[in-house]
Amino acid sequence: MLSPASAATIRATLPAVGAAIGDITERFYDRLFTAHPELLRDLFNRGNQAAGTQRQALAGAIAAFATALVEHPEQRPDAMLERIAHKHASLGVTPGQYEVVHTHLFAAIVEVLGDAVTDEVAAAWDEVYWLLANGLIAIEARLYARHGVLMGDTWRSWEVTERTQETADVVTFRLRPADGGPLPTARAGQYVSVRVPLQDGARQIRQYSLSGAPGKETRTITVKRDGEVSAHLHDHVHEGDRLDVSAPYGDLVLPDARTPLLLASAGIGVTPMLAMLDHLAETEYTAPVTVVHGDRSPADHALRTEQRALAGKLPDSAVHFWYENTEDAEQGDRAGLVDLSDVTLPDGVQAYLCGPLPFMRAVRTQLLERGVPASAIHYEVFGPDLWLATA
Repeated sequence: MLSPASAATIRATLPAVGAAIGDITERFYDRLFTAHPELLRDLFNRGNQAAGTQRQALAGAIAAFATALVEHPEQRPDAMLERIAHKHASLGVTPGQYEVVHTHLFAAIVEVLGDAVTDEVAAAWDEVYWLLANGLIAIEARLYARHGVLMGDTWRSWEVTERTQETADVVTFRLRPADGGPLPTARAGQYVSVRVPLQDGARQIRQYSLSGAPGKETRTITVKRDGEVSAHLHDHVHEGDRLDVSAPYGDLVLPDARTPLLLASAGIGVTPMLAMLDHLAETEYTAPVTVVHGDRSPADHALRTEQRALAGKLPDSAVHFWYENTEDAEQGDRAGLVDLSDVTLPDGVQAYLCGPLPFMRAVRTQLLERGVPASAIHYEVFGPDLWLATA
């Protein structure tokens, strides 16, 4: 890990770098996209850049990694690295791109901090960066190898075999490989990247959770109209069309042991939970499974019928739905936001969360107050991981 000299320097300079990290990442992206406009056009999500969420996520990741190195020098923050590496592999990131990032990131650090960046400070933060980068490169290499592809070999053509309108703003697409070959290995809870050509010539990418069990002959993604890629899919993609799709990635996957589970979602966060439920039903899962979902209304709750039906196939399951607007709610549905105070949580429960960040924070807090250990609470953030950025 960090050398003793660098650890002391990082500990001393972390407050100053942390205070300026937002300015550093903003300057970094300005420099990067000026030098390599193709990265903004064809790799980075333009919506996230415009909203500033990608800058926040990068700042959070750098600060969290550096903090972990000095506070826990005996261990590497592998959980954080795994999460980032899965996203990178789904985008086709390659080792050479870390050199490009290094060039512009360190130029941005010098521009923002000026004379405070002595040779000693630069060397220490360079060590931090390459510990982060090389850790990610190693994990990404294993992920590519798992799918039997070269690093950066991301895209395969898939055919849309079916399109289903789930709600006013949510559509499900069923897909199969256009070459007729086998489906890549997947686990319930994982996501794929989808790349689409836009009218201005850009090829933008977005990740979507698989919304069905991975053992089927086709794969499904369920897309809410939100952002350029999703709008393109809603407006232009129909049965018979083809899409560039990556192999499945993601670290929000079910445990191998048959342990009690809590699957908690809100909004379009239902998608990985539905894939998990589908898989549990197919594998005749016998341990207790508690399904929790919150939404604006029953009409907005995509895959509601499927979610309840799949839970009903399990021998020991409970379903709890909350709606801010209860018009057309069924008997047993609840009003308001998700509240776990009277939901039974078996001993040893493993909790899986997906949905808007405020929802996941609220549910995590409730679980911790109920005695569920932090290590048993797992989550998936759609888009840049702002949980780290605000931790």
